[in-house]
Amino acid sequence: MNQNGLSPVIIGSDHAGWELKEAVKEYLTGKGFTVEDVSEPKLNPEDDYPEFAFKVAKAVASGKFERGISICGTGIGASIAANRVRGARAALCVTPEMARMAKRHNNANVLVLGGRITLPEQAFMIIDAWMSVHFEGGRHSRRVQLLDTLE
Repeated sequence: MNQNGLSPVIIGSDHAGWELKEAVKEYLTGKGFTVEDVSEPKLNPEDDYPEFAFKVAKAVASGKFERGISICGTGIGASIAANRVRGARAALCVTPEMARMAKRHNNANVLVLGGRITLPEQAFMIIDAWMSVHFEGGRHSRRVQLLDTLE
């Protein structure tokens, strides 16, 4: 937790998600979050989305971060990569309602966005929706346990 009582967020993107990632970082820091960026230090068109998606997912699955955001061109590749990490539950969300349900029913701990398909304003609404709800537990707990144990 930072001085505002907010959990830090880990974020990572490849070149295709770079611009959206920068906008998201600015948005989150403006809301008082501490953001750790595991992306290349500068825009690199030769980078690969799995590297950053893995870094985000591993940091969240290890418990170092409560939540992470991974961004690539469409979000598809980053979501596939992140979901290969045991304990990461990555959800590619394109609407605020998808983000709310990803958290409520699947306890999604990694939000995935598509930098080429999501405008910053839409991304901010998706992020706010995802962060504003909690996992419902109950009947969904059994399902999440299955996700975390099945291979």
